[in-house]
Amino acid sequence: MKRLTVLFILVALVITACNNNNDKSNSTSDTNKNNSAVGTDGNKDAGDSKSNGKMTDVGTPRSETLIVDILGGRSPDPDRYNPYVPGAVAMDAGVHQLMFSNLWEIDTQKGTQIPDLAATFPEPLDGTNTKFSFKIQEGLTWSDGQPFTAHDVEFTATMITGAKELGYNGYFTNLIKSMKATDDYTIEVETVNPETRLAQKLGVVIWGNTFRVMPKHIWEKEDPATFKFSNPIGVGPYKLKDRDPQGNWFLWEKREDWQKSDIGKLVGEPGPKYILFKFFGPEEKRIIAMIQHDMDILQDITPESWDVLRQKNEYAKAWYEDFPYATMDDPCERGMSFNTAKEPYNNPDVRWALTLMTDIKNVSMATFGGMLRVSPIQLPPIKVLQDTYHKPMLGWLKDFTLADGYKPFDDSYASGIVDMLKQQGIEGLPTDESAIKDTFGVGWWKFDPAQAAKLLEKSGFKKDGDKWLMPNGKPWTMTINAPANFEVQSMRLAFAVADSWRKQGIEVNVQQMEGASFWDSESTGAFQIGSYWPACGLLPDTTANMTGWHKQYIVPIGEQAPGNRNRWANDRVSSLLDELDSLPSDDPKVVQNITEINKEFVKGMPFIPMFGTSKFVPVDTYYWDGFQSSENAFEGPWWWWSQFKFYTPHLKPTGR
Repeated sequence: MKRLTVLFILVALVITACNNNNDKSNSTSDTNKNNSAVGTDGNKDAGDSKSNGKMTDVGTPRSETLIVDILGGRSPDPDRYNPYVPGAVAMDAGVHQLMFSNLWEIDTQKGTQIPDLAATFPEPLDGTNTKFSFKIQEGLTWSDGQPFTAHDVEFTATMITGAKELGYNGYFTNLIKSMKATDDYTIEVETVNPETRLAQKLGVVIWGNTFRVMPKHIWEKEDPATFKFSNPIGVGPYKLKDRDPQGNWFLWEKREDWQKSDIGKLVGEPGPKYILFKFFGPEEKRIIAMIQHDMDILQDITPESWDVLRQKNEYAKAWYEDFPYATMDDPCERGMSFNTAKEPYNNPDVRWALTLMTDIKNVSMATFGGMLRVSPIQLPPIKVLQDTYHKPMLGWLKDFTLADGYKPFDDSYASGIVDMLKQQGIEGLPTDESAIKDTFGVGWWKFDPAQAAKLLEKSGFKKDGDKWLMPNGKPWTMTINAPANFEVQSMRLAFAVADSWRKQGIEVNVQQMEGASFWDSESTGAFQIGSYWPACGLLPDTTANMTGWHKQYIVPIGEQAPGNRNRWANDRVSSLLDELDSLPSDDPKVVQNITEINKEFVKGMPFIPMFGTSKFVPVDTYYWDGFQSSENAFEGPWWWWSQFKFYTPHLKPTGR
């Protein structure tokens, strides 16, 4: 019923807005027609015939411009492109997708890394696993025409090492002792400890990588802690042409020398001449934009909005043609992340009590209409990881007990959510028990407020009527940090969980934040609980994604954390991570160690894993074709990842 109500409201908003905009669009269309018929110099053919006169609001031909939603929303400072300092422009506004490049990228369909700026993978120079060499691609240039060489890589490494005020300094200096260019295209690396995954730690395994090579000829004159890099350049196939002073849009233009970019050399010519990343505002405005063909790629919408969009735009396509429409294989999972350096969230009994206060089926329905796959462990429930970890751990999960002998695991979640969806009239649901669990997850934790109360009372909490009091006698109040108008699943999850916890007697406030402040608060520890997603993984060997949980990365609240933003110290996890660093990825002990790490996370619950990420990220095929889908799965729909630029050669204009 709740979903239907939201759907009716959205339909009403969209219809009203579309009607209100019809006159404007007709007027604009007439103006464009006039402009195409008679140009500014009075010549009849001065208009752009290829685009039939249709222009974007930033002055580019619509038929040559791919328009992309910005996942992170508006950028507070559109002139700050320094990726090593807080407050940088939203990286997913085209910065790391089109301009910046990484040493190594990832092919998510094959589950393997591929060369990018680097031409080869690190090769050991001796038997210590501390000295390596790799080659840099030859013939690449920065977008200002200067050659890209190994000296840029060496400079960036030396710059990070010498700037302790950079948040990344701590992680990098614990990993790299030195990085030297022995000639224009060869790098030699010495690591602090033996390493078997250097390419994973300095390259992309999911979204991107923090090690970003900067142009020496520009940065060597600047202070890396204060330099804004307002006129950014990169080795990617696009360069920044224009930007909105308010941070709402960023226009990228294909380089004339695109052959000298990484994509030009590795893949081919990108299709769009221009790519406009634009934040249209609240969700209903973004839906209207795609209905009117003013946006080609949408980022992260709700199931209700998809229902409206597919009814109003015959060219709109989701990952699947039918239920569940969205891809459920995004390699990060959502949940509630604790700052374990703050009371009472430094107490695992409190964290477990909140877990058992979570009515997970109703949270799923309130968040994404039940179209979510649960995860009880610290790894996202994508197929490869379900097969490697979730399913093999089922026996241990069922037998796991809290200190008093209570068994909290419930393996009936999948069948229960299917029953709820059937009551909603959803068709096309799986019926086979195995398929049901594959779709909705192996199980989760029981909703048991009585057991939660026992844990809280053991920790000194008391109930005053229907409200919980903390051990100091004050009412228990908490704030959950949540995204504002971006990462919609985490945004809605925060409100759904808050509602579940309020019903159990806790005063919960949800604080919505724009991207820069949201992430800065997590890094500096300026949060109690956050709707973050510190649990990611794509390959069976998820070591690189877990390394940041090592206790060595814990810093005091107020300082930028290079890792372990939950500030959770676990000796066994740190020891297992140390051992993993010395093992090659194909060693059977890798899966054993990662399984043991997951058990420690279950015991300590520094982050309550809840759901894998379901991504409703539709495309409009009116102006552009060649997008990936379940039927054309050359890649996943990861528009906000660094590998976006690898997709661009597939995109072709439709001629409309």
